[in-house]
Order: sequence, then C-alpha cells, then structure tokens
Amino acid sequence: MLALATALLVSSPVGAAFNGPTVAQPATGGGFTGPGPATSTVKEALDMRDDTPISLVGNIVRHIGGDIYLFSDQTGSVNVDIDTNKWNGQNVAPTDTVRLDGEVDRDWLNVEIDVERITKQ
Repeated sequence: MLALATALLVSSPVGAAFNGPTVAQPATGGGFTGPGPATSTVKEALDMRDDTPISLVGNIVRHIGGDIYLFSDQTGSVNVDIDTNKWNGQNVAPTDTVRLDGEVDRDWLNVEIDVERITKQ
C-alpha cells in the first residue's frame, strides 16, 4: 500500500513539478560603483610603493613598443603597460585626455603603471 501511494505521488503532476529549492543566480556584469583611488600625479606615482592602486589623468604621448606606452601629465612622464584587451575598442590620440586606473609596478630600477582601465575624458 505504501509503495502504491509513493508511486502515485511521484507520477502525479504535483510531484513532478517540484525540482528542489530555488537558488538565486548571481548577477553578472556588476561591480562596485563607489569612489576608488584618488587621482594622483606622475610625480606622486614615482614615489609610491609597489602594487599601490592609482588613477592618473593626462595623455598617452607615444608607443614605446609591445604593450608599453609613455604617459604624461603636468608633473612628468612614466611608462604604462596597457594590455590589448584594456583598450575596449577606444582609439586614443596623444591629444586625448585619458584617465588610467591601475597599479604601480616598481622594481629595482624602474617604476611603471600596470593599467587596468582606460577612460577618455
């Protein structure tokens, strides 16, 4: 008798419609929208520690080679490392003002900026 009741429940439309608890799916494409690092200057960047988050506003003035470009603001110049996928389809000329968000990359002799995002101003 119990086997018959179980078989009827599982084969009924009510039993078949239940697929377990509903689990919320994570949102995609979102992220933090609050303030990030304050805008710094090249002069300040040259004194910052390795891996310090940084934002710079100025101009990419020339391509040095590979992923390395020369960035300049009113206080000086620094090499920036911009991977191809960070351009996001933007074309940037030396006359365009851009904001670069990234991190200071310091080694024994040099400082450069690893760029995570480029935004035309």
